[in-house]
Amino acid sequence: MWLTFILHLFIGSTLAGSAVIAALVSGQDTFGAILVAAGVGFILALPVSWVVAKRLRGLS
Repeated sequence: MWLTFILHLFIGSTLAGSAVIAALVSGQDTFGAILVAAGVGFILALPVSWVVAKRLRGLS
């Protein structure tokens, strides 16, 4: 469980940053659009972190 949270710190910031960059490149430069993109990236990182932690622990 702790590994998932630690991984989420890194994976979440990476996916949120990537989503913000994608929003800015596509012309969505309002505060709301950037906030939504960051939130979506951060939320999508939850299952990704869980899968990565599971595979690192060798439970797959």
